[in-house]
Amino acid sequence: MTTEQTARGSGQGPGCPLSAAAPPGTTPYAHYARMDELLALQHPLSTADTEPGFIIMSQVKELLFKLLHTELTTARDQLDKDALGDALWTLRRSARVQQVLLVSWETFSVLSPAEFAQFRDVLGSASGFQSAGYRRLEFLLGHKDAAMVAPHRGTAGHAAVASQLREPSLYDAALALLARRGLLPPADAPNPDSTLPYRTGIEVEEAWRAVYRDPARHHELHLLAEALMDTAEQFARWRYTHLLTVQRMLGAKPGTGGTEGVAWLARISEHRFFPELWSVRSTL
Repeated sequence: MTTEQTARGSGQGPGCPLSAAAPPGTTPYAHYARMDELLALQHPLSTADTEPGFIIMSQVKELLFKLLHTELTTARDQLDKDALGDALWTLRRSARVQQVLLVSWETFSVLSPAEFAQFRDVLGSASGFQSAGYRRLEFLLGHKDAAMVAPHRGTAGHAAVASQLREPSLYDAALALLARRGLLPPADAPNPDSTLPYRTGIEVEEAWRAVYRDPARHHELHLLAEALMDTAEQFARWRYTHLLTVQRMLGAKPGTGGTEGVAWLARISEHRFFPELWSVRSTL
């Protein structure tokens, strides 16, 4: 066996960093992705056969939130650098992540009320409403509300949620790009308060109308508008599917953690990210 073959067999060949070498008791794959730690993070609190699946899919969603946040942050930063083509490619990837997130509800929707009731009590005050990862996504997309930081106070995720509130959103970056392209008047304040929701108003809708009325002239901006609409639509589908899933499992009962359950989900399912991209369609 050659020296190169020996190196490959040990996980230390060309293109394989030494840090990926597996210690005794694991494999290079498990070590690289920390699979042993990941697979040890499920600790059901009941004897219900369906609780392990509930925990695993809840964890899967949080991992997908993290991945989606990474992709959308990258897209925002690329727009800030006028790298519109790169941002469009990143948004293409993020759309695939959203598709997986949407499908993740399928595993919850097959839980019958009786099956969920077998372990619902052990959830205590736990609720998806407390997800720092999801809250960061909402802020990143421009749906900002400072009051939504409070539920995370005293938790490991509080600093990240509070920081996200202060960062410009993806929509902020898109509108700033429209301004640099001469389609939107500059903002009144040179350094707007990023803790507030994104810029809105008739001039924003007018800017998108100009893009849609001449898609050949504004080709990349037209592609951006549709990519943002894909993002907004997938979130609307995700929220509505969440609503249907909870209705199927709980009916009109209050949600876990003291939330209103279906009533609250019904209200938020009506929200749309990037509202001018929706309203402009009525004027074209």
